[in-house]
Formats: sequence, structure tokens, C-alpha cells
Amino acid sequence: MADVTDMPLTDHHAIAESEVGMAQDTLSAIIDGAIPKGDVLSVAELAGVMAGKRAADVIPLVHPAGLTQLVVNATPDRAASAVKIRVETAAIGPTGVEMEALTAAAVAALTVYDMIRDVEPGALVRGVRLISSSSGGVEVWRRMGEPAEPQRLVKGVRTAGRIIPAPRGGVPFVPGQRKRNP
Repeated sequence: MADVTDMPLTDHHAIAESEVGMAQDTLSAIIDGAIPKGDVLSVAELAGVMAGKRAADVIPLVHPAGLTQLVVNATPDRAASAVKIRVETAAIGPTGVEMEALTAAAVAALTVYDMIRDVEPGALVRGVRLISSSSGGVEVWRRMGEPAEPQRLVKGVRTAGRIIPAPRGGVPFVPGQRKRNP
């Protein structure tokens, strides 16, 4: 393990992606909520978050990172016949957060596969890759062909494979859900 004792505390950001290719019928079943194991997209996102927080526990020599952000977004893509997964991580500390982002992307993809394998055992987990990383506000690395300003993930509530953004300072409206009294 590298000695990071004298490394300055700086802000670190990383973006990683992965995808799971499948037949259109399987993708439709995911979008329609018809997969026997449940809500594939939400479970994959949760699994990615859980895994990203534990990257140092499963990959030797990875320093634990005090993550300040870990957002996982699993999105069905009909044109690609795949579920695309995008992860953003951030922390303030002596080391980067690339491994946390990659771990989250990989585990989210594996979770999609696990949930659909009874329906389509030939689904393909592919393209686990780092998109960009930055440190101290300076971009350290970006994959060729990626836009200079990455699209930030939307935080909100998922309904039928779509994310409904939360209004500023408010709770997102979800069709069919009643307002709860505090």
C-alpha cells in the first residue's frame, strides 16, 4: 500500500461506466417491472452504492476513501439494447476515487446480470471503464471521445425506468404516491 501520509487533502472526482447487453424483450421486461426478482434498475443502483463504499475491503492495496458523493444511475437504452450504468464519485482526501467508481459500476452491472439471468443467461456484462478523474479541481485524465464537460447525474425518484428530478429544496413528486405528513 502506498504511503499517503504527506499527501495533501484535495477534492477528487471520478466517473465510471459499464453496461449489460441483452435482448429487447428482456430490456422491455426490465422497464415494465416484469422481471421475477424485482426492480432491476433500483436494486442495481443500490448494489453499486454499497459496493463503491466497500472498494477498499475487496481490492487489495486500495486506500479507504471518505466518499462525499457516490451516485449510481442505471438507465435502459433501447437503441443499444442494454442497461447503461454511470457512476460519479467524490471525496476530499489524499487519494483518488477511481477504484470506488469502477467497483460501483462493475457491481451494478453484475447485479443487473444476476437479476435477469433466469430470463436471459446470455446477457453480456461489458465496458467497465473509467471515463474521467480529477484532483484539486484539475482534470487528471479523460477517456478519448468523451465530452469535456460530463453530464452530471440527476438525483431523484425512479418511476418506470425514468428519473423524476427533485425540485430545488423539495421532495420529488411521484405520480400515484400520496404526500406523507411529517
